Amino acid sequence: MQPADADLVTRLRALVRRHGGWGFWKYHYRLRKLGVLVNHKRLWRIYQTLRLQVGKRRKKKRRPERIKRPLEVPARPNVCWSLDFMRDALTDSRRFRTLNVVEDWNREVLGIEVDFSLPAPRVVALLTTLVSRYGAPARIRVANGPELISQVLQTWCQGQQIDLHWIQPASPTQNAYIERFNGSFRRELLNAYLFTSLRQVREQCQSWQYDYNHLRPHEALNFLTPIEFRQAA
Repeated sequence: MQPADADLVTRLRALVRRHGGWGFWKYHYRLRKLGVLVNHKRLWRIYQTLRLQVGKRRKKKRRPERIKRPLEVPARPNVCWSLDFMRDALTDSRRFRTLNVVEDWNREVLGIEVDFSLPAPRVVALLTTLVSRYGAPARIRVANGPELISQVLQTWCQGQQIDLHWIQPASPTQNAYIERFNGSFRRELLNAYLFTSLRQVREQCQSWQYDYNHLRPHEALNFLTPIEFRQAA
């Protein structure tokens, strides 16, 4: 490592500590937004060296190849939101769930609800809060879990004049926006911490949601953050 690289190494290490799962180009564009203008080849050399110092990461098992199906790219907000559940466990083995809601237009995380149980009325409660904050979407895309095919949710959507769209069973590519989000959420948050309480999970989710929306560059948004994309529209 060259002495002239010391400041850049410090800044890059700080980003890696805070956003360990981002990858090279996200770090590159985040540094640019922080006013650090550096040639990408120089940064890549440093990045490779730091990765060697950290050590190799455990390789994940390959998933069977999935056939990609194109999704509509909304031209404005509130065309479609995507919604899905995830599961994890506290250190005492108690299982908890998260309910994640993403705006397809700018990939913004609108809400993350956390609890041991999230029945249909809790889904409706979160959506009611989000509609009061952002307005109602024309459509909500969901999977086929019992909470998401419940009459409670269907009745609420009808009252809000929202089209509730279920993907086909065993077809996660039809919900690709939130599937991609779930991968980042799992890698950067759920797999990165040992949680001892729901309070800790909620606090970490709140902090991570802010970073995801305000700091994390997104390739599909030309390396803008979701909030920057919303503000530029």
